[in-house]
Amino acid sequence: MFVDEAKIKVKAGDGGNGCVAFRREKFVPRGGPSGGDGGRGGDVIMESSERHNTLIHFRYNPEHKAERGKHGEGSNCTGREGADIILKVPVGTAVYDDETGELVHDFRQPDERIIAAKGGRGGRGNQHFATSTHQAPREHEPGRTGEERVYRLELKLLADVGLVGYPNVGKSTLISRISAAKPKIADYPFTTLEPNLGVVSVGEAPHEESYVVADIPGLIEGAHLGAGLGVQFLRHIERTRVLVHLVDVSDASGRPDPVADFKVIQGELKSFGHGLDEKPMLVVASKADVANPEKLKKLQSMAKRRKLPFYAISAVSGLGVDALKYAVGEQVHNLREREILLREKPEEAALLG
Repeated sequence: MFVDEAKIKVKAGDGGNGCVAFRREKFVPRGGPSGGDGGRGGDVIMESSERHNTLIHFRYNPEHKAERGKHGEGSNCTGREGADIILKVPVGTAVYDDETGELVHDFRQPDERIIAAKGGRGGRGNQHFATSTHQAPREHEPGRTGEERVYRLELKLLADVGLVGYPNVGKSTLISRISAAKPKIADYPFTTLEPNLGVVSVGEAPHEESYVVADIPGLIEGAHLGAGLGVQFLRHIERTRVLVHLVDVSDASGRPDPVADFKVIQGELKSFGHGLDEKPMLVVASKADVANPEKLKKLQSMAKRRKLPFYAISAVSGLGVDALKYAVGEQVHNLREREILLREKPEEAALLG
């Protein structure tokens, strides 16, 4: 099961109480107070991991509590600190405060760590309250309460390229053709019920490069209002660099106008927001081996007017697939170089526009 949303409650450990004690050794005539401090409560820590690719382990275990600190003891012995707990989340998880909606952290790299809830400080024992005029104090401090928070977790897959389009336009067949991914493929709509990732290699060693493609479940008109599978999976292409928009140009779809299909999906992307409709895009005429020539020509003319790269492919026969694969790879390479330039040499990037 693919789970990409979860709500969890975390509670850090409370601090241990300070101790009230006095020394009573035989050869210590003026023992005085000897109450030790309480131990610190354990923290709740979140850590990104490449070994996890879904949030399903939080679906059935939504509450997590760290160990409390032990109480202080006599002879100035400090109580043991509570053990921390570490919650593993997939790379690409965004953590939001459920109450305020504020983004707490976005895990973009493996092995990143944050303290999701901080353990309470241990209370002071009576040894700390002794003064020259108050030599036998019985005061002590209770441990502080550990933090308690409720978080909403959202998993957004990290991919370079996102495949979008109506259901059954050939997205799953394409990703299975250009990568080792094995999504479910059938001749009826909504066979893809969860996102699929595939790694595509282009070029020859030692100059070989690769990029990650995300195939999301198909969209239909009104998806932003909940039609079909809705837009619940569109978050997985928020971080992509390039979108590949597949449009069926055969007569099998039963939809007469490929340009109208293109505009519907673009409208759904725009309704979702997050700049999806503004990302670099390639238009792909799918099922070109059985294409209706009028549909193919109409879609190609639209792409030319919008100055969008256009490719006609058949993922079944392999027609045009290699050309598309390398064109997408070139786009991804150029955008990666641009991002590096923007990050490392912003002044030069500004001069180049």
